[in-house]
Amino acid sequence: MVHAMLRLCLLAIALQALAVVAGAQNVVSRESTVTGTVERIDRFSRTLTVRRDGNVVQMIAVDPAEKQFDQLKTGDRITVRYIESTIVEVRPGAAPSNPRSTTADARAGNDQVVDQTKMVVTIDSIDSDGLFVAYRTEDGRRVLRGVADRKLLQGLRAGDRVEVTLTRERAVTIERGR
Repeated sequence: MVHAMLRLCLLAIALQALAVVAGAQNVVSRESTVTGTVERIDRFSRTLTVRRDGNVVQMIAVDPAEKQFDQLKTGDRITVRYIESTIVEVRPGAAPSNPRSTTADARAGNDQVVDQTKMVVTIDSIDSDGLFVAYRTEDGRRVLRGVADRKLLQGLRAGDRVEVTLTRERAVTIERGR
């Protein structure tokens, strides 16, 4: 009887520890900056197409409160600031998945969301000093990524299945002539 009670207590403690790990989230939000030349302006949808250095083209949605948008012309050199966040959550037993858009669900709770993507990967290795993580995708590809903030790696171990959520919000400021 004592052994059965002891096993039951140990099982309860193990399940509680698993629940704590499974619910742990590493969240980092930061302001990102893009500098480039305006290639296209869509005033109806309030979007800009900006050509950055290195010939990289990026589409940016602009908050209706940003009045500078109405003054822009094709060819203007601008710097745009927007908010993006990354959430890394341990999901034991979750099946790896390809990136999928969850933008519609995210917009239901925040109309400033422009894009949200989620995927589940398996962690291969973590280099906390160099801020790199290697992971495997659903199709078995091994990917090595730089990590912008050490907080995203906290508590992760090789073998963990994690859900990564990347959310990008509307531009919050636009500066001309930089």
